[in-house]
Amino acid sequence: MKTSDHVAVINIFIKPNYIEKFKEIVSINVRNSRKEEGIISFDVIQSVDDPTEFVLIEIYKNPEAQIGHRQTEHYKAFKAAVADLQNKPYKVGSFHTIM
Repeated sequence: MKTSDHVAVINIFIKPNYIEKFKEIVSINVRNSRKEEGIISFDVIQSVDDPTEFVLIEIYKNPEAQIGHRQTEHYKAFKAAVADLQNKPYKVGSFHTIM
């Protein structure tokens, strides 16, 4: 990675009874997002200590690619589908690579 890469880290907390449903929904978003031209990497991890916590790690070529991602139909569908599954609003952090 170069220092120009743009990284988004999104922490999502899902209601316990919706974990499997979230995994199904997020998998569709991941598959489609990985096809986008401006995305270098798009991964989802789940906490071992708290299975309701998920982290999306999205690496873009530049900030504009993230803006473009947010305009896609699969992103809009994902955002709408998980709104009621969350324990609280998700948190987004923006980073860039340094090494």
